[in-house]
Amino acid sequence: MERDDILALIQNDPEAIVTIIQRLEEEVKQLQELCSLQQTRIAELERRLNMNSQNSSRPPSTDGFKRPQKERKKTGKRPGGQKGHEGRTIEWCETPDIIQTHRADVCEECGAYLALVPASSVQKRQVHDIPPLQVVVTEHHAETVVCPHCGRIHEGSFPEEVPAYLQYGYNIRALMVYFCIYQLLPYERSAEIFTDIFGCSPVKATLMQSVSACAANLDGFEEEVKHLLQGAPVLHADETGFRVNGKREWLHTASTDLLTLYGHHPKRGSAAMDAIGVLPAFKGIMVHDCWSPYFGYACEHAVCNAHILRDLKGISENTGQHWSDEMHDLLLEIYAAVDGAPESAGSLTPIEIEEFQRRFDLILESGKAENPSSPLPVQGGRRSRKRRTPAENLIDRCQRYRVEILRFMTDFRVPFTNNLAERDIRMVKVQQKISGTFRSVEGASNFCRVRGYISTVRKNGGSVITAIRKAFEGEPFIPTAAYRYT
Repeated sequence: MERDDILALIQNDPEAIVTIIQRLEEEVKQLQELCSLQQTRIAELERRLNMNSQNSSRPPSTDGFKRPQKERKKTGKRPGGQKGHEGRTIEWCETPDIIQTHRADVCEECGAYLALVPASSVQKRQVHDIPPLQVVVTEHHAETVVCPHCGRIHEGSFPEEVPAYLQYGYNIRALMVYFCIYQLLPYERSAEIFTDIFGCSPVKATLMQSVSACAANLDGFEEEVKHLLQGAPVLHADETGFRVNGKREWLHTASTDLLTLYGHHPKRGSAAMDAIGVLPAFKGIMVHDCWSPYFGYACEHAVCNAHILRDLKGISENTGQHWSDEMHDLLLEIYAAVDGAPESAGSLTPIEIEEFQRRFDLILESGKAENPSSPLPVQGGRRSRKRRTPAENLIDRCQRYRVEILRFMTDFRVPFTNNLAERDIRMVKVQQKISGTFRSVEGASNFCRVRGYISTVRKNGGSVITAIRKAFEGEPFIPTAAYRYT
């Protein structure tokens, strides 16, 4: 109500002041509620504005030009190789392919002829280079021979790798897959490399057909990897979105330090994981990012603490709470204790475990004290559901999954983070940044299978280009172990 309206009402009816006070109290109450809602909204917007790759699950690509402060502290060491680092340089070759001799033919002092004079000493230098690259064309002749005695006609047969009138050989096709799937070059740029270096010009369809043929020869590899992953003692799982035919689908990975499996599916949850076929039969310890569908599988679980640390840092920076700093420091302290444990140990000592668990629980109680429960808001005469804050959600998660969060200290086979799976997914995200989207489901499936094969070869210390060629020859690399025991 306006001031003049209030004065006029009092003059006409002095007893109306009670009604006016009630109206003003109601307006004040409404303004207070509105102010409270706005303050909550402002705090939430500020929290979102302050989110970055160091205090949340946002990728580094969303940080923009404002680079967040990193967790890593300066060590004081100078850039480059450190003292004691084993350097690497070109190795001297004892059996060079070509030897070129350089000597003076005529004496600069008297003009004497020196070509036949034996050398008194020799200084050596080596140049390591490759010869000019060119395509070698092999023409195959299948001859027909008629027996001179009985007249039977005998036709020669072409090798299995020569099925058509014209084709590229296994070496070139292996390079095509190497450039497109391992080095993540677009098809057009890969074709340009062949034109510039080898003088041949494969079209995009030829590159795609080479990738498809390589993937088709990896059926046995993929089945064996699934079988080994199902029996692994520790398995890393993760998922990320990627685009197929312009639509968002999902790439899932299951991996160990020796194996990598990629699979894509239109859905993100358990339906996709069941279709890929590893997690339903897995009975070991699965390391993941605490996404709820993973807990639906009948195995032991371990939570990635990198996610927990980022969430704790976000709460400290955005709300100024103390319990999150204490929990952050405690997890790093436990990690340091695990890192400093004897190599023969399989876990921390029972006394250490009990003490760290006790401190973990005390910090959670402190967090609850900093986030007291408030009465449910009333809307329309009913109590509505209270929206939980990020701090309350994290406290609940830490309390519910305490065993899974701290499993790395009770079983040293379990790492502190799920970085292995995230590293396996990282290059897939790079491919998406380069190419944007897969044009077909078949193309996405081929990429997942071949990329998983390449990743597995790399983890086992093999040559990628050799392994791809072996796949074309029908003899792909088949892993024999799921986990490198330490």
